[in-house]
Amino acid sequence: MRTLRPAARILLVDREGRVLMFRFTPADRPPLWCTPGGAVDPGESYAAAARRELWEEVGLDIDCGPEVAQRTIDFLTFEGVEVTADERYFRIDVDTCEVKAGNLTEQEKQLLVGHRWFSRNDIAGFHETLYPADLVELLDATEPAKG
Repeated sequence: MRTLRPAARILLVDREGRVLMFRFTPADRPPLWCTPGGAVDPGESYAAAARRELWEEVGLDIDCGPEVAQRTIDFLTFEGVEVTADERYFRIDVDTCEVKAGNLTEQEKQLLVGHRWFSRNDIAGFHETLYPADLVELLDATEPAKG
């Protein structure tokens, strides 16, 4: 039986339209890249979790704004737990951002081996797994209106 896992994910996009991704190297599968974010703590809202995760992983302590997308996905966590994740996405557009983690977990310190800003062209056909799989479509759907 799968465990329900509420999670907040962040689409952090720079002025060049690139999205921040983190590379993880778990022992039980090939390396993979994910947007910043993680599980919602008990009693925490999705918005509060997004802000906390942004601080812990990126070093930014800012409001993440409104939720822009939601998805439900099944996967195996790094701890080996089969989950059904209720992921809520928040988009933050910044001019630039120095990535300097504020408070990584011990597991993140072991498995998170780097970060990179990905353009839409970089994402297409990238040689390692990227999550979410439909990242370009998600970026397009959450693009702020130009005006």
